[in-house]
Amino acid sequence: MPTFAKAKGSSEVFYDLFDDYDVIEASFAQQYGIRLRVENDMLWDEFSTLLAGLNGETPLGYLVRIRGEKDPKKRKQFTKAEQKIYSDWRSRHQRKTKMSLADTDRILQALADAFR
Repeated sequence: MPTFAKAKGSSEVFYDLFDDYDVIEASFAQQYGIRLRVENDMLWDEFSTLLAGLNGETPLGYLVRIRGEKDPKKRKQFTKAEQKIYSDWRSRHQRKTKMSLADTDRILQALADAFR
């Protein structure tokens, strides 16, 4: 299952650690001067802290701002490219968060079996 990170003050997620990794790499390079592809010694805790500290001026910050925009008036002012970013995220995110009825039943049955 993909790992999602949350925007500040929100319960909704606006980027995916796996699908957006190239943007995360670019953001680390821009803000910290760290090239993740050649970084061999970074611990997960440090990576997570630095990821959480990325600012809105990075490529990831730009995507989060677009994907997380709630104000319809501001969304109407989006460029065509920004509208595509917004709608692609909504479509992709909805597909990832929906679970089939069969999957739900299977999980519930496994939980019931575990409690027996």
